[in-house]
Amino acid sequence: MPKIEEGIKLDFKDVLLRPKRSTLKSRSEVDLKREYTFRSSGQRYTGIPIIAANMDTIGTFEMALTLHKHVCFVAIHKHYSIEEWVTFAREHKEVLENVAVSSGSSEADFEKLKEIIGHIPELKFICLDVANGYSELFVEFVKKVRAQFPQHTLMAGNVVTGEMVEELLLCGADIIKVGIGPGSVCTTRKKTGVGYPQLSAVLECADAAHGLGGHIISDGGCTCPGDVCKAFGAGADFVMLGGMLAGHDECTGEVVVKPNGRKVKQFYGMSSATAMVKHHGGVAEYRASEGKTVEVPYRGPVEATILDVLGGLRSACTYTGAGKLKELPIRTTFIRVTQQTNEIFQMHEV
Repeated sequence: MPKIEEGIKLDFKDVLLRPKRSTLKSRSEVDLKREYTFRSSGQRYTGIPIIAANMDTIGTFEMALTLHKHVCFVAIHKHYSIEEWVTFAREHKEVLENVAVSSGSSEADFEKLKEIIGHIPELKFICLDVANGYSELFVEFVKKVRAQFPQHTLMAGNVVTGEMVEELLLCGADIIKVGIGPGSVCTTRKKTGVGYPQLSAVLECADAAHGLGGHIISDGGCTCPGDVCKAFGAGADFVMLGGMLAGHDECTGEVVVKPNGRKVKQFYGMSSATAMVKHHGGVAEYRASEGKTVEVPYRGPVEATILDVLGGLRSACTYTGAGKLKELPIRTTFIRVTQQTNEIFQMHEV
């Protein structure tokens, strides 16, 4: 018989952070860097734990060059050729500490992964990305990659429940990607009815991961810097951004000028028809497209957006009395709300 799990599950839009007494004199005092030692690889990481998503419009080499300046991270999309990887690594070795090489779970993906890392041994992070991290085949693939690369740090997902976080950690993953359906160009919830509100997913999955000495990425659902703050407050070790970084110079695609003079860039989900036609020749007859293709306003260099996100995060820390990003979950109390903002005046881009 079908079951209903009682208890309300919440999204970022359902809560606000409660302010608390602070001794900080300025936002500039806040330290956003985190230091982690990973469960299986034993590697250490130091940086600001914001990750550009491994979507082919977002997780680009150009994005990596800009985010590296701010000690942020990029999961490079899996569609670059081996030759493109080698050229990038030869010219920008200093960036490699802040990037992950992405892979699907097919045998061809595995062989390409081995070849890329064989050519570029400086790469230390691997992002294993599938839509359904609950597949037994994916669990076996994580074990296979761990056996092949015992000293690399493995990101794996996506899942939304504590028991699967634990399963993937015990199979050799270090950082679990959390999120099914919250992305701005994801239609999984509409097409399948499957998903989990992102704030609750992060709270529950972080608890499960930290109990085993693992880490999680909150992947998807952030619409503004405040959502990034809430994800970190809920216990996320990293926050992955897609749509918030779309439309910039560092994103793949040409700037298109519409008849009214408006400039746009294309942005699409990696399970969309656009992505499947581009990379696989079409949508297979046994599956549905689970992503949108949209046009987003052209926004120039990504630098201003990153500074906006980091500024919001520093401000959230000062409002809650957290001198370091590490302290934000400790200082976080969420309050339930029915309204986030006063929308009487809508802001228009000028």
